[in-house]
Amino acid sequence: MMAAFQEISTFGKAGSPNSGKSDPSESAGASPLCPQCGSKKLWRDGLRYSPFGDRIQRWLCRNCGFRFSDSDDIERALSAFERVERVDTKAVKGRGHKALECQICVEETKNLATTELKTVAGNLQNKEVKGLTTQFMAWLDKEGYTKGSRYPNNLKTLVNLGADLLNPESVKEVLGKHKMKGGAKLQYVYAYSAFANMLKISWDPPKYKQEETLPFIPDETELDQLIAACRSRRMATYLQCLKETFADPGEALKLRWIDVSDNIITINHTVKGHLPRQLEVSNKLISMLNSLPKTSDIIFPTTYSVMFSCYDKVRKRAAELQKNPRLLSIELRTFRHWGGSMIAHYTNGNVLTVKRLLGHKRIENTMKYISMIHFKDDEFEVTTATTVEEAKKVLEAGFNYITEKTGIMLFRRPKRFSKYAS
Repeated sequence: MMAAFQEISTFGKAGSPNSGKSDPSESAGASPLCPQCGSKKLWRDGLRYSPFGDRIQRWLCRNCGFRFSDSDDIERALSAFERVERVDTKAVKGRGHKALECQICVEETKNLATTELKTVAGNLQNKEVKGLTTQFMAWLDKEGYTKGSRYPNNLKTLVNLGADLLNPESVKEVLGKHKMKGGAKLQYVYAYSAFANMLKISWDPPKYKQEETLPFIPDETELDQLIAACRSRRMATYLQCLKETFADPGEALKLRWIDVSDNIITINHTVKGHLPRQLEVSNKLISMLNSLPKTSDIIFPTTYSVMFSCYDKVRKRAAELQKNPRLLSIELRTFRHWGGSMIAHYTNGNVLTVKRLLGHKRIENTMKYISMIHFKDDEFEVTTATTVEEAKKVLEAGFNYITEKTGIMLFRRPKRFSKYAS
């Protein structure tokens, strides 16, 4: 019952396939303005119906593609709450709710708390869900926040959890009850702090701490299994790029074609806390990149949510085919964690090298990769030295001393990542 009230802006099903066309019977009256861009160029995008039969007109902006409902129709639908007490025992069915077979009983309706109905109606009437979110995005750009910040999405999540954005105590209560890690709650606190700063709302933010945990490090063969399970060239190339550049998933999505030169990839569009850097990649990755269509300046012209949704299907399919549930624990950032651990191992814990290749601004973020895990070395470069001067040069090249036989000193270093040891 409450789910139906909370989704009043999407009640029922849309109109017929031709509902996007104008209905002659509804041509009277002026069209609303797009709340996203203010354009007057709109298409009718079908009708929705509340459980009480109230019609809600949907609109599609021809300028920005934003879909929204007629505010006047929503107001009429909200007035249905005032008629709830007068519903009889017969089944109440809206035209768009025939498939749901929704029936409302008088006793159940009367048991709905008045405060809950007011809260639902208030959330529907308040413009912070869309209007204030749009205003917040513009404010973030004006104040110089990172473009594409997740703060607006965090606010939408708080609203979906039942928080009233205009009431700081409601936000604190929702965060306190919701089960999530302290680090995740911190992101919501930061987002709401910026929102409160925009509206000049005074609030005392709750105190949460970032938990220190070691990331999951898979085997290289497991990463290769995920790449091989991709049916899309773009997804396979994206995962191979994450594996060889140790980039954050957001950084890899911002790569442009001009950032690729020979076997060097330049990461200029970094995420918060990272530095720009250049990395040498294999010919295999360059060939995979060249096989992609160049329809945009960006190599991977999509969003993170779309890419992760596709990746989630890939790892589920790979885990089923390989009968390996560990694959389900591999996130997109796991490729970066694996790369950092590999570099730390093959450079004998050289913190500065790991920091430079991962692009960390703070060395504290690099220390968790040092001596975190050891890998099985299967291929080595071997060299020898007979004098102390030769031994110094060999050690400077990143080789490790093994033993001495008949006056000849033996050294070796792993073939992979050997370029980072020097």
